Amino acid sequence: MSEINPVVKKVLRWSASAGMIFLEFVKVAVLAGITIALVRYFLFKPFVVKGASMEPNFFEKEYLIIDELSFRWRAPLRGEVIVFKFPENPKEYFIKRVIGLPGERVKVAEGKITIYNTANPEGFVLDELYLPKDLVTTGERITELGSHEYFVLGDNRPNSHDSRGFGAVDKSLIVGRVWLRGWPIDRLQAFGAPKS
Repeated sequence: MSEINPVVKKVLRWSASAGMIFLEFVKVAVLAGITIALVRYFLFKPFVVKGASMEPNFFEKEYLIIDELSFRWRAPLRGEVIVFKFPENPKEYFIKRVIGLPGERVKVAEGKITIYNTANPEGFVLDELYLPKDLVTTGERITELGSHEYFVLGDNRPNSHDSRGFGAVDKSLIVGRVWLRGWPIDRLQAFGAPKS
């Protein structure tokens, strides 16, 4: 019975170790890929701002992270910034701020926004602390919202195509809320619902 040469033994051991390391690397890569895909498609989605409709709060080419999970457990809140599929072309995505909630009546008149709901049947004028004080909301309109509809506006009211033009946004079109501005670094910020 012949013995295996010691050099051959070392090469075989090294090959077995290299094979095990390679298999571990493949397992880690596959698991990381699955995790990233799940996070990317079900929890958080990147979004790049296009246009000036949300200035001065969001500028073109800013990189945002959209939270897709929150609205599975709760409804969007007034003042939150959301990303949604454009009602007239669901292949396009828009970013706007939630102004009117389901079941409310939203009146845009004389530069102001008045909200009518069960708690405020006489209506209240929306105080939008996130906007410049001299900003006027143009476009006379009254919108009655259905049980799953939201009225949305851009922060740059003179330069925004929003619910004043295309009407209410159905909840089924909402992708998620803006959670984080990741770029540029000097404007890094996490977002919640502002107090208005």
